[in-house]
Amino acid sequence: MSKQSKRREALVYHAKPTPGKIKVVPTKKYASQRDLALAYSPGVAEPCLEIAKDVNNVYKYTAKGNLVAVISNGTAVLGLGNIGPEASKPVMEGKGLLFKIFADIDVFDIEVGTEDIEEFIQTVKMIAPTFGGINLEDIKAPEAFEIERRLKEELDIPVMHDDQHGTAIISAAALLNALELSEKKIEDAKIVVSGAGAAAISCTRLYLAFGAKRENVVMLDSKGVIRDDRDNLTSQKAEFATHRKIDTLDEAMKDADVFVGLSTSDIVTPAMLLVMAKNPIVFAMANPDPEIQYQLAIDTRDDIIMATGRSDHPNQVNNVLGFPFIFRGALDVRATKINEAMKMAAVKALAKLAKEPVPEQVNIAYDETRLTFGKEYIIPKPFDPRLIAEVPPAVAKAAMESGVALEPIEDWEKYKDSLLERLGSDNKIVRLLLNRAKISPRRVVYAEADHIDVLKAAQIVYDEGIAVPILLGRKDEIERLKEELEFDADLQIIDPKSDEQVEQKNKYATVYWKQRKRRGVTLLEAQKLMRERNYFAAMMVNEGDADALISGYSRSYPQVVKPMLELIGLAPGSTRIATTNVMMTERGPMFLSDTSININPSAKDLIKIAQMTSGVVKMFGLKPVMAMTSYSNFGSSKDQTATKVREAVSYLHNRHPDLLVDGELQTDFALNSKMLQSIFPFSKLCGHKVNTLIFPNLESANITYKLLKELNKAESIGPIMMGLRKPVHILQLDASVDEIVNMTAIAVIDAQQKDKEALTRQKSE
Repeated sequence: MSKQSKRREALVYHAKPTPGKIKVVPTKKYASQRDLALAYSPGVAEPCLEIAKDVNNVYKYTAKGNLVAVISNGTAVLGLGNIGPEASKPVMEGKGLLFKIFADIDVFDIEVGTEDIEEFIQTVKMIAPTFGGINLEDIKAPEAFEIERRLKEELDIPVMHDDQHGTAIISAAALLNALELSEKKIEDAKIVVSGAGAAAISCTRLYLAFGAKRENVVMLDSKGVIRDDRDNLTSQKAEFATHRKIDTLDEAMKDADVFVGLSTSDIVTPAMLLVMAKNPIVFAMANPDPEIQYQLAIDTRDDIIMATGRSDHPNQVNNVLGFPFIFRGALDVRATKINEAMKMAAVKALAKLAKEPVPEQVNIAYDETRLTFGKEYIIPKPFDPRLIAEVPPAVAKAAMESGVALEPIEDWEKYKDSLLERLGSDNKIVRLLLNRAKISPRRVVYAEADHIDVLKAAQIVYDEGIAVPILLGRKDEIERLKEELEFDADLQIIDPKSDEQVEQKNKYATVYWKQRKRRGVTLLEAQKLMRERNYFAAMMVNEGDADALISGYSRSYPQVVKPMLELIGLAPGSTRIATTNVMMTERGPMFLSDTSININPSAKDLIKIAQMTSGVVKMFGLKPVMAMTSYSNFGSSKDQTATKVREAVSYLHNRHPDLLVDGELQTDFALNSKMLQSIFPFSKLCGHKVNTLIFPNLESANITYKLLKELNKAESIGPIMMGLRKPVHILQLDASVDEIVNMTAIAVIDAQQKDKEALTRQKSE
């Protein structure tokens, strides 16, 4: 067998996360007999022999180098305590998903049924040949310290107990930046640590590594201040025992510069904050309820710098900022361990990133005008796309410099590019979308809530804080389905056909009649129409009784569009409506317009569609790169279908030179940058990755989006309605639960955006 045939590529399986499920797909071809022969017998014998000759070849021929084990015995799960290995499994599976979606690391979660230290260590050592790294999780102290120490010594792969070091790394980055803002030096800072578990011990050790003085640290456990005259201290607690004659948290807080809470809720009082030093730093990280409530703390002192473990306050100390990227860097240089130098490098990278200009998509995701380094932004946000390209290289460099890297990186720019390519932006976009909606939820009326999939979506939306659902439909059926789903939220349920809400229906009918009385609509007809869900729902939004509307699950698109056009009308400055669909493809999100409304748009229509689509792309935090598509390229056809596209492009180039748009272009040239550069090097799109396609007619757009959806199983968000005065979005027939949830997030963001635009108009007037 030739050398080339011996160099077999691994048939590596990756978990591809989608909302609500994980799809496992192979990364190599497996269709033909030859592919399968390479994947297993007889071709698999060759890499086996190569690995037998040199065990390090396992990294060349298998998935080991990208595979991490998340291992627990369930003795310290979240705040639930010792609930056992089986009960810890949901947390371990969730941890595995975070590894995948943030750093493209494959994970097996392993729950070990023993509390004996030696048995646990031997179990991990015996399975270690399978893995490129070990993430220890939810193991109680003090056993966790000994387990990690032994495994780090006895294994030649990266091992990290994230409960210890994850919080330490993130909080240390926040502490360095907070001290800088407060104009204090870490070696002078008086630090109070509430808690003496694995995380608290590790945090304090890391602070010392950055220059904090042991004599300036006071640590407390459930019995009070850990003093050197206390009996029966563990070796870890003894390490931080103070000689100072203080017994309580009240005493410890006097003149303290820093409070680090890893204990329990509501133990810090306003009086304690008031006796702290100037510009106090308070990290109240007990979760979900911090040692002192955020609002109470900032109301007590206006000079405080505050961080918590919660996502609904500034400066969330979230371990996801650390462990995926630390393991990514360690795996990529085949580090034999995760040492102090690597952890400190991660701290410095995170602290530095918080001082750099924040990408617009992060500002949009967190509904911020402009995040800038300061008291309310001392650590990066978890959805910051720069994390993958900044933290792993820092960790990898530290591994190389400290002598634990077996495969050093030579081309750092190429490495950073590979990191960015590892993560498709599809699921990241969905996460950003949902997160942005959660920042300021709105009231969303569901016109077909008596269908179980719609109600399931409403339940998810409510439980996750994306929106406040208003449920329209048969009341008895909705209540029956709610009971079946165990959905017990006290939500508004309205049946427009019932005799209830007579006053509301009459009010809506009168408003509608006044608007349409000169177009042949009588008051009686208006009253009858208000018994129809879509008319009633649209009037709820018009009259401010709801903020947004979702409909279309069970009715054809034209049926639902008609009342929306009649009642809602066009947005200020809009001349028509259109729709765009976001397709989550392998190359990233693609925006396709117009997929539902304009059958044969004119050149003027295409101009407006392109402009509106550009706005939607920006709403997702992306820069629009638009190709106006046709069956011809740059004038190769004189037919009217092609020339109208050319006219639209010419107008946009002349009147809106800031828009990155070109055409007319065949779709393959639009999507294949090498082809475009080779044949049409003059195109404005050369050197850019197209993410938006504007189609010449409804037929081509609709066919394309449905082909992508069915043949490639590309997830779709849409059709997203553009150009209406109010946030109204119409589903495709039989939309999935996930699609309805995503469309709800769009509706909420649309409502947020329209509120801002209305406020801007009011100020200008």
